[in-house]
Amino acid sequence: MSKVFEDIFSELQADMVSICLEYVHKRAEKIYIYCSFEERVISSDFFYFINGRLVKKHKLNDALDDSYGLLYDISVERQKGVLNIINDDIEKIYRLCDEHKREMPTEIKLVYDVTKNRLKAEYKYELVYSNDPVKTADDIAKEWFEQIKEEHSA
Repeated sequence: MSKVFEDIFSELQADMVSICLEYVHKRAEKIYIYCSFEERVISSDFFYFINGRLVKKHKLNDALDDSYGLLYDISVERQKGVLNIINDDIEKIYRLCDEHKREMPTEIKLVYDVTKNRLKAEYKYELVYSNDPVKTADDIAKEWFEQIKEEHSA
């Protein structure tokens, strides 16, 4: 039996989650992954909820207490490696959508609850930043981080 569009789409999202899980050695409560594809420009970012704190990928060690033991490898090379895999997956989603004559999301927000093994995904299909004179995909990812930060502090 051949895989259908939805199966492959889900596998690519699962791959993004998997590489982000690997980055933190499965030691996170939640993973947040931002994917953008507008005007054929791919962008992504990811951040975590660890030990009761929301932290960006380069600040993981700030969320650790003595019970965690080892520090995370947050080197630029490692961060780029994860982003490259996520971006490759976005490219594959684009090709999949094109091949199946489906609309490509301009934005995908994934939230993976590690403790519950549950993935929540939100998709947008309209332009998010391309029609703004100054905003970039990075700005939107930062805004999402700040929004989640406010939700956790409320």
